[in-house]
Amino acid sequence: MGDTTPKIQILKNALQPDLSAATYQIHDESHTLGNALRWMLMKNPKVEFCGYSVPHPSENHIHIRIQMYDNLSSLEALLQALSDLDDLCVTIDEAYQKSLREDHYEQWEEQS
Repeated sequence: MGDTTPKIQILKNALQPDLSAATYQIHDESHTLGNALRWMLMKNPKVEFCGYSVPHPSENHIHIRIQMYDNLSSLEALLQALSDLDDLCVTIDEAYQKSLREDHYEQWEEQS
């Protein structure tokens, strides 16, 4: 049977009924995505605060807390940051692939 756990869940917060401040749990991720995503979110001037944590090393997820100015949606900010991070990764990969094709690097064959 497949895992039915959603990739992203909003953790309940009785004190904040709207999504202007929310904590999201992202499954199957670690510091690699958490740090990059926090950086991308903090580049958004509408984001008041963003932080992430790995609750426990044996748990396979991260928590990311986002608080917005002016009661804006933290979910929209999260989705935009994920899209922007994806675009950035594509740009870096394209530049890397171009460099591999066009630049001169020492190459060698691995012997079995």
